Amino acid sequence: MSQNTNYPRNFSHIGLSVPDLQKAIEFYTEVMGWYIIMNESVVKEDDSAIGLMSTEVFGKNWKEYKIAHLATGDGIGIELFEFKNNEKPDDNFKYRETGIFHYAVQDPDIEGLIEKIVAHGGKQRMPIKEYYPGEKPYKMVYAEDPFGNIVEIYTHSYELTYSQGDY
Repeated sequence: MSQNTNYPRNFSHIGLSVPDLQKAIEFYTEVMGWYIIMNESVVKEDDSAIGLMSTEVFGKNWKEYKIAHLATGDGIGIELFEFKNNEKPDDNFKYRETGIFHYAVQDPDIEGLIEKIVAHGGKQRMPIKEYYPGEKPYKMVYAEDPFGNIVEIYTHSYELTYSQGDY
């Protein structure tokens, strides 16, 4: 059986490192509306299956971390990690460095969501903008959650925002 190597893979989950797991769970459930699928647990550097797998990923001497799993309304997983002795980056928006520098969500009430983010300790990084002024009624804004993760908010789906079709 031949496999199509150009099959569009589905997005499964994103892992976020946060300084306080309980505060992150509260923020993401109350502000983003995401729901808990696995409560907080502690993973230790030991001979358990998850301990060995974590050592393969992080190397030796990570000691332990806390982890919880949430999910978005469309079933995308949010894996939250709290590592001991975590460090706040000197610059959380190094957009010129390769790697992931933001995650994005969609909410038709962009003004309401940005207000909730700010009210819960996050930041609005720019004014809300019309994405295609005069062409589409779509808006976007960059924000920051209380843990320094950059979040982009769209009023419409990614496909509608960037497609050339009828609106």
